[in-house]
Amino acid sequence: MPRLLLPLTLALMGLILFGDGACIHAKAWLAQMLLERAFDRSVATGEVIKPWSWVDTWPVARIEVKRIGASAIVLEGTSGQALAFGPGHIPQTVDAGERGVAVYAAHRDTHFRFLQSVSVGDVIEITRRDGKHFRYRADYSAVVRDDASGIDPAAQGVELVLATCWPFDAVTPGPERYVLHATSIETRE
Repeated sequence: MPRLLLPLTLALMGLILFGDGACIHAKAWLAQMLLERAFDRSVATGEVIKPWSWVDTWPVARIEVKRIGASAIVLEGTSGQALAFGPGHIPQTVDAGERGVAVYAAHRDTHFRFLQSVSVGDVIEITRRDGKHFRYRADYSAVVRDDASGIDPAAQGVELVLATCWPFDAVTPGPERYVLHATSIETRE
């Protein structure tokens, strides 16, 4: 009996760890579906629509990189709860399409995993909650310390920064961030 107990215990622990790891990806996928629905309703009505009643955030934009088939709904704020469900718009930054730098941040292993596939020159499309559509061109990326982002809050152009933890394949937190800079190339309603 004891020889059978150890393999069963190890198998059970493995299933629990696998389930825990899969849970974050399942939650991210389901949340994006609910956020997509709330975002579409926000665009249609012009009102702030929360995806579920208890959440402390709401959809503010859709980000798309069509070349690689990436899309995510961006939430207002970067609280731990918001980032668990999608990319967050850093509140101290301008909205996409406005003069200055709009900054979105997300986890590297879920919503911003696609950043590792974005290349310089790729078009990043942002649709805001008010229905306005903006296009940016990825200009360059950098790996920076979390306390030295290199983002200029006084920038005079219309810019976008997407930020996530670095390296992409790490399993523990670290002090480095991957920062993708993009510049506005076109605006349309």
